[in-house]
Amino acid sequence: MERISDLKSLVKLPTGLSGFDLIAEGGLPKGRTALVSGTSGSAKTVFASQFLAEGIMKADEHGVFITFEEPPNDIRKNMRGFGWDIHQWETEGKWVFVDASPSVDQETIIIGDYDLGALLVRIEYAVKLVGAKRVSMDSLGSLLSQLPDTPTMRHELLRISSALKKMGVTSVMTGERIEEYGGISRYGLEEFVADNVIILRNSLEEEKRRRTIEILKFRGTPHQKGEFPFAIIPGRGIVVIPLSAIELKQRSSNFRVTSGIEELDQMCGGGFFRDSILLVSGATGTGKTLMVTHFLQGGCANQERCLIFAFEESREQLFRNAIGWGVDFEKLESEGLLKVVCKYPEVTSLENHMIDMRAAIEEFKPKRIAVDSLSALERVSTKKGFREFVIGLTSFIKHQEVIGLFTSTTPSLMGGVSVTEAHISTITDSIILLRYVEIFGEMRRGLTVLKMRGSTHNKEIREFLIDQGGMHISKPFRNVTGILSGRPIYTEVSDLEQIGEIFKDM
Repeated sequence: MERISDLKSLVKLPTGLSGFDLIAEGGLPKGRTALVSGTSGSAKTVFASQFLAEGIMKADEHGVFITFEEPPNDIRKNMRGFGWDIHQWETEGKWVFVDASPSVDQETIIIGDYDLGALLVRIEYAVKLVGAKRVSMDSLGSLLSQLPDTPTMRHELLRISSALKKMGVTSVMTGERIEEYGGISRYGLEEFVADNVIILRNSLEEEKRRRTIEILKFRGTPHQKGEFPFAIIPGRGIVVIPLSAIELKQRSSNFRVTSGIEELDQMCGGGFFRDSILLVSGATGTGKTLMVTHFLQGGCANQERCLIFAFEESREQLFRNAIGWGVDFEKLESEGLLKVVCKYPEVTSLENHMIDMRAAIEEFKPKRIAVDSLSALERVSTKKGFREFVIGLTSFIKHQEVIGLFTSTTPSLMGGVSVTEAHISTITDSIILLRYVEIFGEMRRGLTVLKMRGSTHNKEIREFLIDQGGMHISKPFRNVTGILSGRPIYTEVSDLEQIGEIFKDM
């Protein structure tokens, strides 16, 4: 048993898995066992393999992999796609297999005759052979199925856990689950023996797959609660997106930058703040992409690197539209001032989009980021997943201390609130609404600055025109109410009011 002094001095071993150490608040408790439980296809073997691989690559900590199901050669082949050359590590004495997987011609083991004594001797020898600090065991279900009853299973699991602790290694043991939100493990006892319990889920919601990870138990140590999305990326392995672990520590700047439209800068009190998040909301065709174009042009004119993620239009469409408004995206790209990334939302999961976008931002290091549009990404995610995506993306951009402009599409032509707008409105710094206005059988466009955090701003609803030169903001709408609600009502001007307007400018 552990002494009280040992508990007080408990330290964590960084796993190296991207994002996991943040939600684990440092990593796995050192010298203890962790159960990684999940249904078929939830990435248990990937987690166990990556735990050893990251230890070798980042901490020069050697590892032992005990396999009860897949032959070592299958694991070598399957993990090569993540960039892990297990065979090379074996040659260098950094990785060793303990093969307990059944062979094709192996006879069925008689129940009650299976003894772990010989296996534990092999494990201890392998640990000493390579000086291992990490051990992965995949999977407990195959082992426990060979034992006669529950008391025997529990006794042998305790025996394994105790032996691994005596060896001084930090270990991961994978286990099977029947349901995504049912029992923790197949036999219902694995979680009681392990010091730590981690659950991997690959749930189907609204005809869409969503992978999440949850730290259910970290005995004696703190950790982040709840489920966190993760993705499996070629060349990287498991990448966890630690949304709730994001801290509000970003700095705020008083420096303003141009929107690319002079009249809009005046409405916003002198432009946008350097490290702010902006939302442009409007119906299709109201000019959201045009505003993005002006935003990027304004940045490039000041020699600021700009990055746009487009999810509704191809590169050719974006470039053609920009040329029509007098902006040459191709020229700006050739000068290294602009980077255009176009992807249809359906090509991958929302979590993968998040990881790819973060990688592009870190690589290009822009001063301005535009996403057109967030609403397109709603199609490939659940409501919960999309909300987490929006929060995670905006928080990441804020921590980069750059300005971000997002667009969202309202469900109706004349007004309304989009799902995107509802999710982002509380964390965005500015909201600009674009609306159609019907007056006397003619469709016109209106713009208003609904929100401008930390600054005064013009609250009028102004008409704007679109021509070959782009967007031109003109005078406010007068004698029209209900524009934002989508029910504009025109009020006749009385003679007295007309006279007042005449003499007001004299």
